[in-house]
This record gives sequence, C-alpha cells and structure tokens, in this order.
Amino acid sequence: MQPFRSTRGGGVRAWLAASEASLLRNLVDQVVALITPDGPQHPTGQDPKSQDSKGKDPKSQDSKGKDSKGKDPKSKDPKAKADDEIAALEALLHEPAPGTAQGIPQDPVLARLLPDGYRDDPEAAGEFRKYTEPALRDAKQQAAQQMLDSLPDGGGRVQLTADQAQAWLKALNDVRLALGIRLDVSEDFEDQWGRLTPEDPQWTAFEVYAWLGAVQESLVQALTP
Repeated sequence: MQPFRSTRGGGVRAWLAASEASLLRNLVDQVVALITPDGPQHPTGQDPKSQDSKGKDPKSQDSKGKDSKGKDPKSKDPKAKADDEIAALEALLHEPAPGTAQGIPQDPVLARLLPDGYRDDPEAAGEFRKYTEPALRDAKQQAAQQMLDSLPDGGGRVQLTADQAQAWLKALNDVRLALGIRLDVSEDFEDQWGRLTPEDPQWTAFEVYAWLGAVQESLVQALTP
C-alpha cells in the first residue's frame, strides 16, 4: 500500500494492492453482516467453531492430513493460502448471536458497535436502544457502503472526497474494533503479538489488525491540515 496523501479540495488518494483491496472489502462485508438486523449467516452454513484455524472443516481432510482431493494443504500456492487466511478472518468475525434491537446484543462485538445508553438502568437503556439503534445501524451500514463503493475491486488508485474519507474512517474503525474484540486485544497489543509465532493460527489476524491501524493513521494524517 502507498499511504494516503491529501489532494486539493480536502480529498485524499492512496494506492492499494489487489490483495489489500480484497481484504478490506471482505472485512467490511463481514461487519455489515454483523450489524444487519437479521444477523450474520456464515457463508458455508457451518458454525465457525466447527472449523479449523484456517476456516476449513476438519472433516474434509483424511487421516493423513490431506484434503478431499488427496492434496497436502501445506502445498497450496500463495493465492490459495491468502484465501485461507481470509476465510480464517471471516470465521473469526462471524458469531451467531446478533441480539435484538430492544436488548443488549449477546455478541460482544455488537455490544461495542451498538453500545448501551444507560449501563445502570436496564429499562432506560432498553427505551434508548429501541429508538436509537436502528439509526445507528443504518449510519454504520451507509459508511460501510460508501467505503465499498469507492474501493477498487482489483486494487489500484484510491481517490476519495472529504466525505468519502470520513466514511472510510468510520468503517475502518468498526472493522478494527470488531477484530480487536474477537482477538481480545489489550493495551499491550505489541506484547500480545510478540508472544505469537508465525505458525500460530492468530498470527495473521494480529498482523491484519496492526495493518488496519496503519491504514487508519495514514488516512487521519492525510486529512489533518
């Protein structure tokens, strides 16, 4: 990725690799699915907890560690490996507990994306949520859609107006918040990541979390006069 740079008129521009654009689109899509009132449906129809660390169903591999086509999963080409990493992130973000508009969402990600108005007064919180949550969901969906509409499918140059840049900031914040909660990221993020090895199933997710932070920081700096 080439960092964001300011342009005339308050806009910004950047350049994304095809894989980076695909990753961003996938992650934003997952958050949109989470905040949609009907709740997320896993694309494979499987419970993410029934899958292995790469987002694959363990039952699709034989006792020798080969998949259903008799191939060793470790021999996959880079594109297949990238697809597996995206599938693992997808499984990480998906949870089948969206909650309702009147109650606190059971999903911890939704509980942060759609926060409670009154923590010490459940009745007042319920009334507040009933009237404000639909608008909050809609605002987040609109920001996400603006980002998706201005994100080039195959990567390349990203040219944003000031309004589109603000939508990117909101959507990126929601994606990073969702991923951070799933990973149980703390203020000691660097130490948490440092304790992992590249072979750890969560390594890629931590790497993506750090990269999202760099994208956000680059965008904020480009928008700062």
